[in-house]
Amino acid sequence: MKRARTQVNYLACVLARNRAKKKAVVLIGCIGQKGGGGKSTCSRLIATVYAQAGWNVKVADLDVSQGSTVDWKKRRDQNGLQPEIAVESFRTVQQALKVAPNYDLLVFDAPPHSTAGTKDIAHAADLLIIPTGLSLDDLRPSVLLAHELVDSGVPADKLLFALCRVGDRETEINEARAYIEQAGYSVAPGSLPERTAYRRASDEGRALSEVRHPSLRGRAEELAQAIVDRINK
Repeated sequence: MKRARTQVNYLACVLARNRAKKKAVVLIGCIGQKGGGGKSTCSRLIATVYAQAGWNVKVADLDVSQGSTVDWKKRRDQNGLQPEIAVESFRTVQQALKVAPNYDLLVFDAPPHSTAGTKDIAHAADLLIIPTGLSLDDLRPSVLLAHELVDSGVPADKLLFALCRVGDRETEINEARAYIEQAGYSVAPGSLPERTAYRRASDEGRALSEVRHPSLRGRAEELAQAIVDRINK
């Protein structure tokens, strides 16, 4: 837990600096071409890590048909978990942006599939996280989405892929990483495996960094650290 505490302290320093400079809200988007790729998982992880450092955080759940992060927030409240994290459902990116000035960090939890709203998030956000699995059925549409965004004027260095719901074979993980990098995009260090403990944590309203299993918590923290480092560049 020493590494996580260092990360939280660092984020607290960044928050103090941003407020002193009256810096605008930080905007992070979690987007994807397919459902079930890990967008909501990453959104909750990011929000929790920043909230633990004292940031005033809000997650904009833009998947109004599912509302899975809104439901996750209800479970979190029912279990009395801290820190409290604001979550609200929005139909459009523009609606979410109206409340953004009230927060230090706004995380867009995007709906599946590439839509006009996805491009709105992409152009508004400081950083875009694209979670993906390891199969070509996951990787190819994710990379095509990245190409589409770059063609629309989004800088490629604004995109960061995250490997989620992976298996235990390092060869397969490395092949997926190479596939994305050869397409011209960055991949966050580490990966999130498919584990029962992660699902149980989510059922309790916890982020993956709050899972009780030390090694799984460490893997989630590694991904969170990569996002923190990237956004603070």
